[in-house]
Amino acid sequence: MKNTGFIIFTAVLLIASGCRVDSRQASRYRAPEQETVRIVTTTNIIADVVRNIGGKEVTVVSLMGPGVDPHLYKAREGDIRRMSTANIIFYNGLHLEGKMVDVLEGMRRFTRTVPIGEAIPDSLLIFPEQFEGNPDPHVWFDVHMWQYAVRRIARELQDYDTLHAAYYEQNVQQYLAALDSLDRYIRRRAAELPPERRIIITAHDAFNYFGRAYGFQIYGLQGISTASEAGAQDVIRLARLIVTHRIPAIFVETSVSPRNIEALKAAVEAQGFAVRIGGALYSDSLGEPGTPEGTYIGMVRHNIDTIVESLKQTPVTENRTGAHQ
Repeated sequence: MKNTGFIIFTAVLLIASGCRVDSRQASRYRAPEQETVRIVTTTNIIADVVRNIGGKEVTVVSLMGPGVDPHLYKAREGDIRRMSTANIIFYNGLHLEGKMVDVLEGMRRFTRTVPIGEAIPDSLLIFPEQFEGNPDPHVWFDVHMWQYAVRRIARELQDYDTLHAAYYEQNVQQYLAALDSLDRYIRRRAAELPPERRIIITAHDAFNYFGRAYGFQIYGLQGISTASEAGAQDVIRLARLIVTHRIPAIFVETSVSPRNIEALKAAVEAQGFAVRIGGALYSDSLGEPGTPEGTYIGMVRHNIDTIVESLKQTPVTENRTGAHQ
């Protein structure tokens, strides 16, 4: 019944906006008089990829802006109106947009709706035990693996807008080359750390693909989804890990409240070891538009630079009175 309600609601909005329910077949391909291809994406990470491939031939709207947590995001009436007028909707899938599943499934009835994460072979996905048989959705943090999703976006644009297929192909090849360069940059920077220093502790488990691809151990307080809560035992377990391995820094995330990481820092200090908050990492969202971190490539470079520079620091031990030693 829940799915049916969302589908009916979407259909009503489509009709109200002047679209026919059977318009999907009529608008399967870009009309010659159409100025640009209208794209709606869920996350701004996906929107940046679409802009790089689509260039001047696309108009892109991202439903989720900087700092928005896609695990908790709920579609609003205005979002459904935007999706109803799109030629293509791109979303991550793999249950990243957990509270939008019904809406996105409903939109498939009327609009070309593409879960780009499903382009990645199952053999490459990570299936954490605690995620109830679902894959880890944070697939963009393995830059090489993310290229499957990038190619899927290019294919959809080429299929919809055949007249400009060569343009999209040229753009995607240039972008893939930039991603290859980014992958090499991450590996060079990671190699600056000895293996025992390659331990990343963040608010939630967004970096498992990153860790597997680039040789880091990953620990998150809240598990795969921020919809879960960190418990006292999670804090105690990680505090012991930090003290034992003398990890110099832990990290907050721009789309997750810092309170759990701050509680972890306090728990570590109670054991006589001073751990720094090494900086903010971008996990589920890009930075502000117009900044380097407002692009996928800039965001990933920021993350690896922040991680390496913070974990290079010398650990600081403090006694129970708080004096550094």
